[in-house]
Amino acid sequence: MSTLREQFNKDGYILLRNFLDKEEINVIYQEARKIFATQIKHVTGKTVDIDDRDGFENAMFEFFEKDFNAFVNTGKTVQHTFSLHRLGLDPKIENLLKEVGLSNPIIGARAAMQFNSRFLSKDGSKHWKLDAHQDWRTGQGSLDSAVIWFPMVDAGADIGALQVIPGSHKSGLQESSTSGYQGGITSTLKETDFLQTEFKVGDILIFSAFLIHQSGNNITNNIRWSVQLRYNNLDEPTFIERGYPMAYIYKPESELVTPDFPTTNQLVEIFS
Repeated sequence: MSTLREQFNKDGYILLRNFLDKEEINVIYQEARKIFATQIKHVTGKTVDIDDRDGFENAMFEFFEKDFNAFVNTGKTVQHTFSLHRLGLDPKIENLLKEVGLSNPIIGARAAMQFNSRFLSKDGSKHWKLDAHQDWRTGQGSLDSAVIWFPMVDAGADIGALQVIPGSHKSGLQESSTSGYQGGITSTLKETDFLQTEFKVGDILIFSAFLIHQSGNNITNNIRWSVQLRYNNLDEPTFIERGYPMAYIYKPESELVTPDFPTTNQLVEIFS
């Protein structure tokens, strides 16, 4: 058994330094900001410099307040960039998954990009800061399913990097308020049991989907930009026995998102 697998089995997670190429991460980060910048200009009329972090993120907050629906849709759109999905399929990632025990890995859910800040929250919602939870509840895949999480900016306690309870992946599936995205563990946990992780761009955290973890508290005025990748193991016996369940449901809207759109003239113009 490899040293990495021994550590993964013991602690339920491994923090790997300089695992990813910084430039590859920056391409994903840059592409997402460019998409937001297009809608920021459309909604607020402001042209923003995506490399001016504070100026750009203040414009993000303004966009959020001015057109919440457009902000949400833009947030969904950045989940679908080629650069993000290429990374999730990188052979380096595949080999790491095999090294920690997923002998036949498969994508468990679409790659997800997150941008967390208390300034991107409505009506006191804690969506930006998740309580203690286990990711297996929302995936319900193989028992050895694994998650890879990494920030696209340097991240420590002040910007809310993940906090984990080492070894908690062996304590079973905990009772939760809901199996949904914001569902938190209902049993009492000691804050002193949580270990604060810290990252430089290029570092990644790979952890068991049963590991108890939570968002740190982002006390800064900046956004915590991060990526989450989820994987199952096609060889895991109970996953096979349960018929490869897929808890994530992706479906189209039943009605037109934009009423009375498009017109025939608009289509003629596009294809002329």
